[in-house]
Amino acid sequence: MGRRREFNEVEVLDAVLPVFWRKGYEGTSYADLVDAAGVERPALYSAFGNKEALFRKALARYEELYLHYIPEALELPTARDVAAHFLRSTVELNTRFEDRTGCLGINGAMAGGEEAEPVRQALVAFRAAGQQRFRERFESAKAEGDLPEAADPAVLAAYVMTVSQGIAVQAKAGGCRALLHAVAEQALASWPT
Repeated sequence: MGRRREFNEVEVLDAVLPVFWRKGYEGTSYADLVDAAGVERPALYSAFGNKEALFRKALARYEELYLHYIPEALELPTARDVAAHFLRSTVELNTRFEDRTGCLGINGAMAGGEEAEPVRQALVAFRAAGQQRFRERFESAKAEGDLPEAADPAVLAAYVMTVSQGIAVQAKAGGCRALLHAVAEQALASWPT
């Protein structure tokens, strides 16, 4: 009888996360995950379940490792500072690794068939939760007088998320860091004052 191979689940997540990031959810095969993890298929299934469950854990690990700049941004003193820190940090993350440009949340959901619909919906909810956090922050900024009366916090939250998602798509398509920083600065130039 074979012995179950012991492994560290966090190390496995750290190994498979770049694969999902690079290939997206549907583009990643279970064989890709087994190769990246260096773990036998039955042990991977036993520890994480199916590919969807593993992706969801990898997404949580991605947030833990790479999206710390979002809560940092939300704590900044002005709404414009929030948007600037978020967009500039988005450029940095989306262009940091040559082998996995773009954003895991965007790359994972760009194309998908019916079988991937639960993952696509999870990613939609992931992005919507982020947008809600920005909306709430901008509502506070407006209540404090940091944003003009005509500013719409919901639209501003959608705006920064849309720009960040465009940055992710452009980074995945080969857009260079300097150009994407210029895009972020152009977006910030239209910030309501």
